[in-house]
Amino acid sequence: MCFKPFCFSAALLSLLAFVPAASADEKTEAICAEAEERYSDMFGHPSSEEDGVTVVKMYKYKFCPEALTVPVGTTVRWVNVDKRTSHTVLLKETDTPESDRLFPEETFEFTFLSAGQQNYLCGPHWETQKMIGMVSVTP
Repeated sequence: MCFKPFCFSAALLSLLAFVPAASADEKTEAICAEAEERYSDMFGHPSSEEDGVTVVKMYKYKFCPEALTVPVGTTVRWVNVDKRTSHTVLLKETDTPESDRLFPEETFEFTFLSAGQQNYLCGPHWETQKMIGMVSVTP
């Protein structure tokens, strides 16, 4: 004899065993899509329409995009689109000091003047949340 709620749960569990979990890449893509929506809501246009800068959004302990490639001379603008959390930007391969804490809608900009890979991180969240990014600067 089968107790109906138990049978349903067992059947559901056996079905879920065949449904793959979302990959880390899919989760990051979903978070970054949300970040872009928040950016558009905050500033009234998509981040791609910013003139003269490449935008990296900071949202839910992620940099969106986490990695990007830009030519020498590009200014990257990091924008906090979180609701309450503050973030920083620390460029590892430069002598630039860590940014001040960026609260929602605040920004930090840096112009990349030399080619190479430039790793960066969020000071308060890189160890616990793995909030790390990379800019590849091409000649």
